[in-house]
Amino acid sequence: MASQIRIAVDSIALNISEGSIGQSNREQIKFMGYSIRSLAEVLTCLFKTKRRNYIEETKFVELYNEAYHLMNMMSAFRKNIK
Repeated sequence: MASQIRIAVDSIALNISEGSIGQSNREQIKFMGYSIRSLAEVLTCLFKTKRRNYIEETKFVELYNEAYHLMNMMSAFRKNIK
């Protein structure tokens, strides 16, 4: 599970980067969408780790809140690409 989370987290950063370097607005929106889906994958993994008791509730809440905040920022950024 940790490996899957690492891969998804890397995908978030790499897609943001790929979409921002010399790309059209349409491409930026597309790559930001990929990043948002990767973050959704991270959240799914977090829920699975919590259900399997791999992490404590307090750590889950901390990570979930960070991911939720990041999701809101990424969604707002994607809406503002013109």
